[in-house]
Amino acid sequence: MDFLIATHNMKKQAELERILKPLDINVKTAEMAGITLTDVEETGTTFEENAFLKADSGCKESGMVCVADDSGLMVDYLDGAPGVYSARFAGEHGNDEKNIEKLLEELKDVPKEKRTAKFVSAVCCCFPDGRHFTVRGECHGIIAFEKHGNGGFGYDPVFLVGDKTFGELNAEEKDKLSHRGNALRKFVEELPKYL
Repeated sequence: MDFLIATHNMKKQAELERILKPLDINVKTAEMAGITLTDVEETGTTFEENAFLKADSGCKESGMVCVADDSGLMVDYLDGAPGVYSARFAGEHGNDEKNIEKLLEELKDVPKEKRTAKFVSAVCCCFPDGRHFTVRGECHGIIAFEKHGNGGFGYDPVFLVGDKTFGELNAEEKDKLSHRGNALRKFVEELPKYL
């Protein structure tokens, strides 16, 4: 079965593909499916709202079952920021280096015990007949004082779970712990009800 994924982020697409492959779901990007999707303005105030906006638009434009993820980092000391603005925290969308620099600057003198945070992922699936569902996964951790590791993307090099950052984990290790992995395990439980 082919599912369209509404993302241009190839690393996110690879994660979704790895986790959904055991269900015999082929994850396709718009480019792989030979279609062009409108870039959806993420006007939602929650990860769930933004995931729905992207999945709904992708489904309507392609006529395919469409999956979209909206995810981000919520830092307790920053009252949940950057939240839904994670990808554009430093002003420029998708500039991981600048986003991490800004985060570390804002937490410069904050002690370890107050650097608690969580990654959140909302995954929405929309069907051409109008049905849809959304699941949410979280992963709790601490913001490191400096970057460690070159793996993953986004804030992974500064998000500590135990004694390693997401940036130091291989793909399989990250999938077992991550917010997206947790959301997609719920997705795998929920999906059969809609097929």
